[in-house]
Amino acid sequence: MASRYGSMKQIDGFGPNGETIIDYSIYDAIKAGFGKISFIIREEFAEPFKAIFEPKLKGRIETDYVFQSFDLKQFGINKEIERAKPWGTAHAVLAARNQINEPFCVINADDFYGYDSFEKMARFLTTEVTDDTYSLIGYQVDRTLSDYGTVSRGVCKVDENGNMVEINERTEVYFKEDGSVAYRDASGEHALSSDTRVSMNFWGFTPAVFKQSEPMFKTFVEENAGNPKSEFFIPIVADKLIKTGQASFKVIPTASKWFGVTYKEDKPIVQKCISELVENGTYPANLWP
Repeated sequence: MASRYGSMKQIDGFGPNGETIIDYSIYDAIKAGFGKISFIIREEFAEPFKAIFEPKLKGRIETDYVFQSFDLKQFGINKEIERAKPWGTAHAVLAARNQINEPFCVINADDFYGYDSFEKMARFLTTEVTDDTYSLIGYQVDRTLSDYGTVSRGVCKVDENGNMVEINERTEVYFKEDGSVAYRDASGEHALSSDTRVSMNFWGFTPAVFKQSEPMFKTFVEENAGNPKSEFFIPIVADKLIKTGQASFKVIPTASKWFGVTYKEDKPIVQKCISELVENGTYPANLWP
């Protein structure tokens, strides 16, 4: 919905030929060995997405479209609940349960992750993933923040084996004036170490996660029927799976600098970052010749 950005940032142009951020993710995914792209969108956005992506991706990688809707009956929930937006990222993943049958990763369309993350995730999904061993790419928090306001981050607690112990969604994370990192909640301001690992919604799963998370979603809807702004986030699922012993999550560290667009003021920074990556040869000037 991009309420803070002011327009549909997922199809906004940032590259030298108007490439979207997800163009770079798809380019990196193909290079890393992924074989299929599923766009999880609202049905009314299907034609604009197809018009942008089908001509450039045809013959390069298989594409599929998954529609996230407000329909709860498909989950056996016989309630009509008025909402302005769908139920969040874990609900979006659940929407793909009938169309994805192989190990897969989940990313955001408006986040730039870097090739290192796709390469490491592809390796995990082909050599390590099981129905009770999942993963996420862990970014250093100080390499993921905006200079223009607070952001939401899934803050990870990691054990000595590199597995996530818990994940807490912090909705107001920011740089302080002295350059240190903190987050704010109902109890006040709290410091965060600059090398704390955070989730940028880059997860690795098998289709088993659909059956594991569907009962959680039903419970979430029951408990939040009267809260139209509540969202069923992927970290909620991950935290529950860890605490119930159903699955572990390997935190795959990356030193890559994340960048993305939360605020309109972020756009020129993202354009500059991409321009530098084109100039140093990381990406060609034209991704899809």
